[in-house]
Amino acid sequence: MVLTARTRRGFLTGRSSDDPGGIFPSGGIFPPGATETSVRSCSGCGACVDACPTKIISIRAGVPVVDFLQGECTFCGQCAERCPESVFPAGIAGGFAHYAAISDGCLANNYVDCQACRDSCPAGAIRFWPRLGGPFVPELDAHACTGCGACIAVCPADAIAMKPRRREAGHV
Repeated sequence: MVLTARTRRGFLTGRSSDDPGGIFPSGGIFPPGATETSVRSCSGCGACVDACPTKIISIRAGVPVVDFLQGECTFCGQCAERCPESVFPAGIAGGFAHYAAISDGCLANNYVDCQACRDSCPAGAIRFWPRLGGPFVPELDAHACTGCGACIAVCPADAIAMKPRRREAGHV
């Protein structure tokens, strides 16, 4: 399989912008509020794609998926408003079923000063703490993270990925 890189980051990382690097069984990250079960009722009409002001939603394999390499989700709810099926829950979703995770490839973890993710995080979930003899290191508060993806597109090292939130058996 040959990947076609549409962006400079895609070329450098070897990842196509068509591949959002999904974390769910279907291979993609669903728009806010949509679930593996609810997307089964999606007809693939693309109304949510047209409604998204940040243009991060696309239809892949007949279902809506989000590509955070294109931008962030602002939780505006326009995708849900325009959807003619019951893919999205009633009301505006305030977060995703995932959170951001910073890998060891982070520039700051490797003694290169960078705080791009912190600067772009609207929830303030990423903080940087001082380190003796080097630049500040990142710490992500998974509970404060809404999963909006604002940190992904700005990361020059492609060191941030989404991880599904796991609920304890008692909370299911």
